Amino acid sequence: MQEQQQKTHYTLLQLLIYGVPGLPLAALGLPLYIYLPTFYARDLLLGTGIVGTILLVARLFDVISDVVAGVLSDRWHPKHGWRRRGMMVFGVPWLVGGLWMLFLPPSGAGAGWLLLGTLLAYLGWTLVYIPYAAWGAELSNDYHERSRLAASREGFQALGVLLALSLPTLAGTVENVTATLRLLFYTLALTLPLAVLLAVGLLSEPAWPSPEPGFREGFRLLLRNRPLQLLLVAYVLDGLANGLPATLFLLFVSERMQAPQFIGFLLILYFGMGVLALPGWVLLSRRLGKHRAWALSMTLAILSMAIVPWLSADDLFVFAVTVAVTGTTLGADMTLPTAMQADVVDVDTAEGGGGRAGLLFGIWGMATKLAMALAVGIAFPLLGLAGYDPALDSQPASAISALGWLYAGLPVLLKLPCIHIAWHFPLDAAMQARLQQRIRSRH
Repeated sequence: MQEQQQKTHYTLLQLLIYGVPGLPLAALGLPLYIYLPTFYARDLLLGTGIVGTILLVARLFDVISDVVAGVLSDRWHPKHGWRRRGMMVFGVPWLVGGLWMLFLPPSGAGAGWLLLGTLLAYLGWTLVYIPYAAWGAELSNDYHERSRLAASREGFQALGVLLALSLPTLAGTVENVTATLRLLFYTLALTLPLAVLLAVGLLSEPAWPSPEPGFREGFRLLLRNRPLQLLLVAYVLDGLANGLPATLFLLFVSERMQAPQFIGFLLILYFGMGVLALPGWVLLSRRLGKHRAWALSMTLAILSMAIVPWLSADDLFVFAVTVAVTGTTLGADMTLPTAMQADVVDVDTAEGGGGRAGLLFGIWGMATKLAMALAVGIAFPLLGLAGYDPALDSQPASAISALGWLYAGLPVLLKLPCIHIAWHFPLDAAMQARLQQRIRSRH
């Protein structure tokens, strides 16, 4: 175990083995957020009000469960080094069971069925993903190797989104939501257990001999962890900046660009460019450091987005170019901050926090979901105040203008402080090496 903890370089095959569970974990997100609300509200006749309330309750539960799952995975010490891997395996049946309830409901399924299925699916996803991310932070103590591990995980997640987008089209089920959900369920029910078992069976897990601190001391350590606080602020602001265009993408392409037929193509372009650009960002981070490579990616994103509020339906090609450019920054946005999180865990460990990667990744998971909730809570009310009405065949000019500024203008402003924080982030390769020396001396 100790030898695995000190490993500083993984082969390409080992990186792929670690990253492959990210594919089914990300692929299930698209049906959960895109297909299911409409399916239960319209096809199963539950209504938008009931469905919206149930999903809000489940989302609040999901936010809290991230931290709980992180703490449990930190404090669970089974034999044979299965602290993270054991919880991942434990979470798979809960996740598959929840997906079965949601994707293959019986006739007459009502609000209770939707609530229970959503709670099970969210719980299972959290039990798998939080220890999975924490495991990746602990697999290597090398500053740059953590970027490669994060890139593998996030790259497979982007591929998972592409799979969920393209599979219904290839299978010819796009127009049939019931058939699409059935196809995606069987695909995920097969690939998720296989991917998790492959990763946990072929990669080992480092031992953590240091005990976790008590609640009060552990809380004080978090308050003293300046890199944690800085990264958390940047993470929330950047998550909100990314969440606004994600929330409004379908509306923007349909209403502002008048090109709903190109939605699938633009999404594939965006995520495809993210996957292709991933190796470049990892290489750049080796030269400049993760924090400054991330700052440059956000700068490129705002430069490409700055023109979007002025685009009209005649500028579809220009918009496609901006989608491609921002897609290239997706790889950095997904990979580099999570690799920086692994380094922030070292700050906590060096100060006596023990192995609390689960708690810290749970906090970041909670922050990510809160940022996405804020994006919805900001975008739609402001759009409504600007005059947007889904019942209208043609939206007023004020709503179309507000759509552009909410989609791109506000995200540009939100990313500016993130760039400043990332560029001046104090935890670089030299500091991380010193932290590792302190950790080794404590052990």
